[in-house]
Amino acid sequence: MGYEINISKDKLILVSSSANVFYPLRLLRRHLLLNLGGGRVGLNSPIFVKNHRSLTSHISHLKSNSYFAPMQFKDIVGQAAIKQRLMNSVNENRVSHAQLFLGPEGSGSLALAVAYAQYLSCEDKQPEDSCGVCSSCRKYQKLMHPDLHFSYPFFAKHKDDTSLTFIEQWREAFIAHPYLSLDIWRDYLDAENKQANINIAECHQIIKKLSLKPFESTYKVLILWLPEYLDKEGNALLKIIEEPQPNTLFLLVAQNQDQILNTILSRTQLIKIPSLGYNEVKDHLVEKYNQTEDAAAQIAYLSNGNLTDALIMLQQDTKGYHKLFVDWLRLCFGNKGLEILPFVDQLAKMGRENQKNFLRYGVSFIRECCLLMAGAGNLVHLPAQELETAQKMTNVMNIPQAQAISAELEKTHYHVERNANPKILFLDVSLQIIKILKFKTIPQGTQYIPN
Repeated sequence: MGYEINISKDKLILVSSSANVFYPLRLLRRHLLLNLGGGRVGLNSPIFVKNHRSLTSHISHLKSNSYFAPMQFKDIVGQAAIKQRLMNSVNENRVSHAQLFLGPEGSGSLALAVAYAQYLSCEDKQPEDSCGVCSSCRKYQKLMHPDLHFSYPFFAKHKDDTSLTFIEQWREAFIAHPYLSLDIWRDYLDAENKQANINIAECHQIIKKLSLKPFESTYKVLILWLPEYLDKEGNALLKIIEEPQPNTLFLLVAQNQDQILNTILSRTQLIKIPSLGYNEVKDHLVEKYNQTEDAAAQIAYLSNGNLTDALIMLQQDTKGYHKLFVDWLRLCFGNKGLEILPFVDQLAKMGRENQKNFLRYGVSFIRECCLLMAGAGNLVHLPAQELETAQKMTNVMNIPQAQAISAELEKTHYHVERNANPKILFLDVSLQIIKILKFKTIPQGTQYIPN
């Protein structure tokens, strides 16, 4: 690739051997900065690594992968039925000019839209995928095809800013994170306290770009990510969505149907992308990231079908949440106030992201306990040891108590996200759980209503 990796005890230096590899080298550095905890530094400056244990695996992963976006269907986890449906629409010449890919975060809807556009433009389509080697596919891998256009929310500094202002950051973000989320995208921009939106200048830019004929391929494609951030300015696009130029394709990628303008929604063909299954996430983590079965199972369980969250959790310490959570419940059930205080200090030192994941695990675990108590044990997805603990927990609490504890954990998660004082927060929720488990005092509004 034209770069040299020098590793010493506490730093990593990337040295460019050719000026022609600046862009992929910048992607390499960006990937390392995000995943190994470095700061913003110059091209040939040292990257100081905070997490030495993950350094070797990241270097191995970076050496073995090209710095291009995975644009083929085979690179996308799961969604076999959706992939087949999209390929059939191309092969049977039934391509709708405006389609809405509607799927939750981490389902791969954006990656599917790009893979679909690449398949549509491929010069040598294969029965199951695009060829990946033709001129069109190679340009798609770099997100530099002249007939591929993107529109997305951004944080405008000037009223004339459009998506083209941030196209380099967009390419960098999507190539590094095909399962992109708005939070990850925000990290690539100088967001400050601005709200993301798609402004009227961007709408005019879309109309201008799509008024031209395709340059190389049969189709000119616009992928509009998160149309929920189109306010009333989106009405300016109605005419070109309803009556586009010949061979123009609109692909809208959304997460929340209710937040899309009805005037736009009514002009698109809906393609629903489901969340990934538990086994799909777990198998991907084992095969692609060399995780153990137990580690992959816990991350898949916590992510709840969101591969974006699962990949973020790979960089965090997700081990030991089960023991920590059960120990917490035991202290609360025993009303051991003096032991709870040092335990709260331990939780407060975990860091905000680990606190959020810990609480998320707690909510998921309590949910599994509720399923066991409701006689739906066949729906429970827990490792053997955790399942045994959950079955024991059903002997000391009932469904109303479980629902009340879950509500308290969700409120705590909400406040952790907003930087509440962790010591005060976890002490308060501990006292609430003591009231629920030990004294069977359920807060009003959480009573279980039987059918």
